[in-house]
Amino acid sequence: MEKTNSSYRIFQGDCLQALDKLSDETISLTFVDPPFNQGKDYKFFNDSQPDSEYWSWLKKIFSKIYEKSQDGGAIYFMQREKNTESILRVLGETRWEFQNLIIWKKKTSAVPSTLRYSKQYQVIAFATKGKRPRVFNRLRVDLPVPRDYKHGRDNGIYLTDIWDDIRELTSGYFAGDEALRDKQGNRIHIQQSPIALLLRIILSSSLPDDTILDPFAGSGTTLVVANQLHRNSIGIEIDPDYVKIIKKRLEHTRSADDISLFYKYYRFTESLEKIWLGKKSVSVPQGSFFDA
Repeated sequence: MEKTNSSYRIFQGDCLQALDKLSDETISLTFVDPPFNQGKDYKFFNDSQPDSEYWSWLKKIFSKIYEKSQDGGAIYFMQREKNTESILRVLGETRWEFQNLIIWKKKTSAVPSTLRYSKQYQVIAFATKGKRPRVFNRLRVDLPVPRDYKHGRDNGIYLTDIWDDIRELTSGYFAGDEALRDKQGNRIHIQQSPIALLLRIILSSSLPDDTILDPFAGSGTTLVVANQLHRNSIGIEIDPDYVKIIKKRLEHTRSADDISLFYKYYRFTESLEKIWLGKKSVSVPQGSFFDA
């Protein structure tokens, strides 16, 4: 296997201040999953701001990420579907070139509403610094044969902008072993992103030895995936408790975080071995992760 010198860095503190410490034009790909300003109780963030203040704050962040990104570098911005207009406006005002609006369809029951159609998806805006991506790997996946199809495809299909094959780490048993829990079995981070989601984003828009940024690192999924794919990664997280979790998660890869489980699903992708520079990780027994 080709050797790389990939590494990771974690900054604990305010996102805007931490971004100032990064060198310009070094970031290849950024995943942005910020608080959604919907009144949740965060220890270090006011999640009930006036909309104008919230989107002005995000605009500053996107401007700084633009400065730190390589020409053609990609950004994936996850948000609520009701904020689509604001998403596209802020990206445009900070000079990002819009490429796709990805629909991440959830696998659990739709959120009911008496006023409008029930919600069952989140949006992820994909944009680039410049009109053309520096990297875009066209992934092929081995999707199950749809019910109204007579035959499957022997070499899979190319991904579209509808992602309905990745389960979110929702409450209850659907969260499975991947959800981080304390010794009492309580969820540690209820907004934890699934490994499968970040695997797809990083495989699509980066190459080995590229640098991946997550300015709201949370539980560290972006860094965990990037490290296994031999990408450099930078995580920024304001909560010191989450920073400790990220470090432990990187030092001791759990079996639930092992991306090699998904290799077969992407096996029809051209040059997959070149963009998936990784090997099966060394795992710790399930359930022992937070016993210390």
